[in-house]
Amino acid sequence: MPVQLNHTIVSSRDNKASADYLAEILGSPAPVSVFGTFQEIALDNRVSLDFMSTDGTITPQHYAFLVTEAEFDEIFARVEGRGSTYWADPGQNAPGEINHHDGGRGLYWEDPDGHLLEIITRPYGSAR
Repeated sequence: MPVQLNHTIVSSRDNKASADYLAEILGSPAPVSVFGTFQEIALDNRVSLDFMSTDGTITPQHYAFLVTEAEFDEIFARVEGRGSTYWADPGQNAPGEINHHDGGRGLYWEDPDGHLLEIITRPYGSAR
């Protein structure tokens, strides 16, 4: 079997609230409780994000989601509807803008725990 990413753990202050936030923004099914410790969001490519509550320091991570053009519009509307600041770049130097890398569209925003979320409509390097 080829190596595949199955899941990753996402640290959060409140795993239920954080998982609910991301599922709502992405338009994904509601998270499910796993092992009584995690709130799991299952993505369409069979990878899951397993949110775990912590009282410790949260080191912000980056999570990028490949979406269709229609999904981009829907997610972007939800990000804007929440009044979230978004950027065209991961360095957060171009606020209120989206990027057009590889002929697609992309943007970044932070979740309530400071994780940098990204949506893109074309994989990086796909324009080559």
